[in-house]
Order: sequence, then C-alpha cells, then structure tokens
Amino acid sequence: MKLVLLRTLRITLAELWQSGRDGLQGAFLRPLASLVAKKATQQTAPARHITYRSELCRGSLSITLAPLRQLCIQRSPLFIAGVLCAVAGQFAVAAPFEDTLAQRTLACTGCHGGQGRAGPDGFYPRLAGKPAGYLYNQLLHFREGRRHYGLMTQLIDPLTDAYLLEIAQHFASLALPYPPPPPSATAPEQLARGEQLVRRGDASLGVPACVQCHGAAMTGVAPTVPGLLGLPRDYLNSQLGAWKSGQRHAHAPDCMKAVVDRLALADLNAAATWLAAQPVPDGGKPALRPPALPPGAAPLLCGSATPPPVAAGRTMP
Repeated sequence: MKLVLLRTLRITLAELWQSGRDGLQGAFLRPLASLVAKKATQQTAPARHITYRSELCRGSLSITLAPLRQLCIQRSPLFIAGVLCAVAGQFAVAAPFEDTLAQRTLACTGCHGGQGRAGPDGFYPRLAGKPAGYLYNQLLHFREGRRHYGLMTQLIDPLTDAYLLEIAQHFASLALPYPPPPPSATAPEQLARGEQLVRRGDASLGVPACVQCHGAAMTGVAPTVPGLLGLPRDYLNSQLGAWKSGQRHAHAPDCMKAVVDRLALADLNAAATWLAAQPVPDGGKPALRPPALPPGAAPLLCGSATPPPVAAGRTMP
C-alpha cells in the first residue's frame, strides 16, 4: 500500500495517539515516530522515502519524506506518526494520487463516514448534502472557538477561509441517500411533545416552531440553515445541551441559544427523539427559501444566517 502524504494531512487526527489505545501506541506509533524523526531530519544525504510495515495499518506505508522535514520541526514526531497511521487505516487498497477535493477530504471521512454519510457511533454527524453556508460557518466556529472539539480545531486551524469554503461546497454537492431511521420505543406522549415543539412551537414559553427556520420538511434552508432529520438522537441532544450549557455558540445574535434556554432538558430530549425517528423526505435536499411565517410571528434574527465574507488567499493550502 502506497501513501502519498498531502500537505493537508499534517493537521489530521492529531490526537489519535492519545486515544488510550496503549497497544497501538507501543506497537506502531512510537516505533514509526522514531523512524520518521530520524529519517526526516537527517542532514547528510537525507532519504527520499521510507517504508514501514505494520499489520495495524493493514499493510506497509511508503512515506514521502520531503513534506515531513518541516513538520518535524513544527510538530512532534509522535503527532506525525499518528496522522500517518490514521490516514493509512482508511485505505484497504492502494489509492492513486489524484489531488482532488474528494481525496483531500478523506481526512474528514475518517470520522464522518464514507463520503460524509455520518460516523457509525452516533456522534459524528452527516456532512453530505448539508447547505454549504452552514458547513462553512461550522468550520469557522470550530476554528474561532465558538464550537469546541480539539481534533476539529487542529484539523482546520492552518487552512484559509477560501479552502474551508471549498471543503464545505464539496460536501454540500454530494446527493446521497439517507438510511431509514432506527426504530423507537419512546413513549407516545414524549413523541407528541417533540412533534409539537418541532411543528408548532410553544407560545407559552416564547418558543417558535423548529420548522420556522429549518424548513417545512425539516431538511434545512439553503444556504445556511441545516436540516434536522437524518441525525442521531444522541448527536442532537449533545448539541442542544452544548448550546444550553454555553459550550456551543453561533455568530451573534445567537438565535439557537435564545430558543434552547427557554426549554427544559426534557423538552429538548423530546424534540431530539421525535426528529431522530422521522424518515428523510425527498433525498434531504434543503429548501430554497424558508416557509411563510405564521400570523403574528416575528422572524428570528440569527447571526449565522449570512455567511461571513471569504478572506483572500490561496484556494489550496
């Protein structure tokens, strides 16, 4: 198996080696880290590439060292080894070098599932088909500290705004089918409360219906509002909880924070449970415009509704 190291891989899965897999660290990462450090920083007649074999990465790696020399100065060798193993683990068969967005974003699909269809554990959400403006905003939120996940922050921190927008547009362009929702054993009264909040809101709490912003079919509204169907309940609950606890923010004014703060945890769970139990209609494509407001309803002012301007810079880092 041959792996060509793209420059973007320097910021992929930085904390893999910290995952607690002591056997993986001892059997693969530390020996490879030592080898990379020795060969990539060699001053006299430095090697052009090295080959490293390990069953843990399903084959041998042929590693081009030129891009690694500067990285060995900037990052620890163990970091680089973790990157190499994580990326190699995604390749069961040798992949030709294409230098396309699809190939460059393989670093994303290691967590978010093949083609961005969602990770299998319920916590890494689907990227495919989400509105490009929404995905772009989330990348900015991770980079600028409004959302918190160390792997994501290190992944995107060195990338230009223009390149982040290209990544967002790539995943937004993928029209892939959704799997059916898992069966639900939730009590009918909890599902009914969830449906009420999603479709009609709760005027007594000052809570608008979710469909007011996320679209009548709950598949989102282009270009910046995401769909809420096709997401696991655990992921929905974790994000609603993060807004309620102050761990997640959007551009001001943060309308989601204002809505979530008015709801009890039981209501948030009811809404998440109902949403996770619904099939995704019409391929999940976002609507082109939001639905008409109900009589007497005021529009919510949301900071993420307008994508920030893209800074000038090279498209590919």
